[in-house]
Amino acid sequence: MPFLNNQFMAAALEQAKKAASKDEVPVGAVVVLENRVVADGFNQTISNNDPTAHAEIIAIRRACLKIGNYRLTDCELYVTLEPCCMCAGAVIQARLKNLYFGAHDKKSGVVSTDLNVFDNSKLNHHTAYAGGLLAGESKKLLQHFFAKKRKIK
Repeated sequence: MPFLNNQFMAAALEQAKKAASKDEVPVGAVVVLENRVVADGFNQTISNNDPTAHAEIIAIRRACLKIGNYRLTDCELYVTLEPCCMCAGAVIQARLKNLYFGAHDKKSGVVSTDLNVFDNSKLNHHTAYAGGLLAGESKKLLQHFFAKKRKIK
């Protein structure tokens, strides 16, 4: 399974690079079903003027449309950055089986860094998760993006 995890996280990293090329925060995501990517997405909040257009949300929406169900119970989500509260909520609502993320987000992450949302016993669905997959590559993309932004100002 580690090979597949890295393969799918690499696909999410390609999505993150698409976001960076459009001057969006470089976060990418893919939804996997039966060991194949069924949907992908990258951050588009700026270009869409939509605060909900995070990579995870876009990938989840596309997967639901492709599969024909709002429940993604047999699917896994690979995302380059630890999800925020909104995206973690979408993962729970979609009933995703597993979540794999790259870099930890100490400011906004809620999976394992701060709030540990998925570990809340009061929730009716619990998505298994693992962080740190190709974290160095994810972190490097983000650092390069923000360093470039600081130079522009």
